[in-house]
Amino acid sequence: FIERVKQSGVSLLVSMSFDQIIRRPLIDTAPQGFINCHAGALPFYRGRNPLNWALINDEPAFGVTAHFIDEGIDTGDIVCQEHLAITDDDDYASLLHRAEEGCPRVLVDAIVAIQGGRAQPIEQNTIHPVGFYCGRRRVGDEYLNWAQSSRAIFCFVRAISSPGPCARTFLEDGRELAINKAHMVPGAPNYKATVGEIVGRDESGIFVKTEDNVLRVSECSWVSGGKLGEAFCPKLPIGTRLAPSE
Repeated sequence: FIERVKQSGVSLLVSMSFDQIIRRPLIDTAPQGFINCHAGALPFYRGRNPLNWALINDEPAFGVTAHFIDEGIDTGDIVCQEHLAITDDDDYASLLHRAEEGCPRVLVDAIVAIQGGRAQPIEQNTIHPVGFYCGRRRVGDEYLNWAQSSRAIFCFVRAISSPGPCARTFLEDGRELAINKAHMVPGAPNYKATVGEIVGRDESGIFVKTEDNVLRVSECSWVSGGKLGEAFCPKLPIGTRLAPSE
């Protein structure tokens, strides 16, 4: 394959949504280099699942970056980068949609700049000397820990909402419940009580005690055989306790 690329006379190589590490023999085949588009604000959010991690970390924005490929993972010089704002109305689906629009735009800008001789690559260590890397999210990472702040749980729920696996919790009888949508409660006072306990409910859903105050859960699905059932507005009794695992 490398010999075929060399014989093609290609000037610039481009990677998009490729899941393997590209090695030096292939990187060196094109005279103008090899670039990649990454849905993370490099040098931060290198690695896997950057959109999910940006929401979990409650970032005010996420990045879309076109960068040269080197022998590291998402460590090459930056050609073009955009930052897109994140609001409390965003979730994984909305960020994914915007990234799917942003990546082609940034990638085309980078290609035009390189082929026009106008590219001014930026070394990532000039933005931050270290940056950071995020690992791939795995089965089991979806389970909620109610002993966190309402804000942290709110961010976690929206970070892995559909088309992700959705945040999961268990009832005391062992039934597994997916939390599809959760909301901050404005003005909720901080107080000590049993975390994971349902402390209120109304037509909008249930209110669950967190480490600091309460979080409103407005949409759930029962989980059976690892699959989510139909979504519904939960009306579980006050006093019901939710737990992170069976």
